[in-house]
Amino acid sequence: MAVLATVWGLRLTANFHRRGGYQWPPWQGEEDYRWAHIREGRYLPILTKPTVWFLFNLTFISFYQNILLLLIVTPSFIAYAVANDCGDGAYPKMNIFGLDGLATILMLTGILVEAIADNQQYKFQEEKYKQINAGIERKGEYADGFCQSGLFSIVRKPNYAAEQSIWISFYIFSIAATGGRLWNWSALGWILLLILFQGSGALTEKLSLMKYPVRYAEYQKRVPLYVPKLFGTKVRTAKRKNH
Repeated sequence: MAVLATVWGLRLTANFHRRGGYQWPPWQGEEDYRWAHIREGRYLPILTKPTVWFLFNLTFISFYQNILLLLIVTPSFIAYAVANDCGDGAYPKMNIFGLDGLATILMLTGILVEAIADNQQYKFQEEKYKQINAGIERKGEYADGFCQSGLFSIVRKPNYAAEQSIWISFYIFSIAATGGRLWNWSALGWILLLILFQGSGALTEKLSLMKYPVRYAEYQKRVPLYVPKLFGTKVRTAKRKNH
C-alpha cells in the first residue's frame, strides 16, 4: 500500500514540476487556473467578499484539503491495525489473485490512465499555443481550443475519473484486511473525495462553457463526464459510418 501511494505521489509531483509548479519563492509557481475564477465569484459569488474568502481559504484550502488527503489513505490504518492489534494470524496473507491483487491492479491502472491523460492534455496545450504563437491557422480540436482526442474522446475528464478510481481501489485493501467486510469507517475518505470532484468537475465544466460556449456544449452532448458509454459510442460511430 505504501509503495502504491508513493508511485501515485511521484507521478503527481513529476507532472506538477513539468507544469512549472515548483519555484522559489513558492508563491511564484503556477497556480491552478480555477482559483482565480473562484476568487472572482464565478462559482460562488459570495466568495468575492474579503472576509468570506479568508474563511474559505483558512477552512477549505488550508485545512480541509489536507485532512482529505489523510482520510483517503486511512484504509492503510485499517490494515495496520488488524495486523498489529488483532494478533499475528488476524491479517489474511496477501493473495495476488484475491482482493489485494485486484486492488493493486486497479490502482496501477488508474495511475497509468491518469498519467496518459495528463500527458495528452499537456501535449495538446503545448501544440495549441505553439500554433497560436506562430500564427498558424488552427484546425480541428486546436481550432476548438480544447482536447477531444485520445482518452478525452472517451470521457471529458479522464484524469479526474482516474483519480477517483485510484482511491476507491485503495479502499479495497481495507476490505481484504477485514476479511471481506464491504464497509468500514475508512470509506469516508473516498466518499468525500467523490463529493469534492462533483463540485470541481462542475466548476471546470462551467469555465469551459464560458470559454467555448458552442463547441464545448456539443462536446458535452457527445462525450460523458466521468463514466464511459462504450455501447453508445459504438452506436454513434456505426451511424456515422453508415451515413
